[in-house]
Amino acid sequence: MKKILVVDDDPTTRKLIQGLLEAQGYEVTTASDGFEAVRNINRTRFDLIVVDVWIPKMSGLDLLAGLRSLAKMPRAIVMTSDDTPETLLRAVREQAHRFIKKPIDAKVLLQEVETVLQLPELPPIEVLSGTPNWIELLVPCSVETAARIYDFLSKLETGLPDDVRESVGLAFRELLMNAVEWGGKLDPNRTVRISCLRSPRMVMYRIADPGKGFRFEGLEHSAVANPEDNPVHHVQVREEKGLRVGGFGIMMTRELVDELLYNEAQNDVVFIKYLTPPPATS
Repeated sequence: MKKILVVDDDPTTRKLIQGLLEAQGYEVTTASDGFEAVRNINRTRFDLIVVDVWIPKMSGLDLLAGLRSLAKMPRAIVMTSDDTPETLLRAVREQAHRFIKKPIDAKVLLQEVETVLQLPELPPIEVLSGTPNWIELLVPCSVETAARIYDFLSKLETGLPDDVRESVGLAFRELLMNAVEWGGKLDPNRTVRISCLRSPRMVMYRIADPGKGFRFEGLEHSAVANPEDNPVHHVQVREEKGLRVGGFGIMMTRELVDELLYNEAQNDVVFIKYLTPPPATS
């Protein structure tokens, strides 16, 4: 039976979450502040901690920071109504697996708990820069970690117009999955370097993978390499190679962003979405 520690200073919230989780067969312990949480952790090895950010005596994120010295840190879900970039980025730095906004949605909570408990053991995410206008991460090459980072970063783009946020999110997800799958070969011991830069005029992402790169003329399995007289040639190639349905990522990304740039080896890509009209060129 999985053991879960719920830490929240509001008794109603604690009882609600405890009841939801126990009804699913989990063994649940509760704590009302950071010190009580530490005492429980010293007595019991928990599989998961569900913790509010703003709890008495020690913040939830400070609690997670202290747990990083443990030989095996419990997985963590952070709850809060404070979804500022600073809080989100601190949650990533302290190795939180998910971020749930209050008030709690029971269905979302249970789904996230199940997802986090089923994740494989993976190397940690490394935060190289954690300011709202310059985020830089080293991310293990796994589908699970890519989904985790996509979830966190999508929450940081709340100030963007809906259409821009959707375009940026789709482009980032496609390029990140390409980097993890093709560049990193889904090897979690290898990392993808992700940078997200934000200014009043633009959003820029840079994704550098550990692979050798590629050439567009060698991407027969991708729609970007289709001959003009056969726009679905890559579909047949993918079927012959036994690849999953898809291959539209790069072509779609070109349509979603304003600029898409690759380095010479094409294992490092930058895309830009302008929030104001780009400067005129002479």
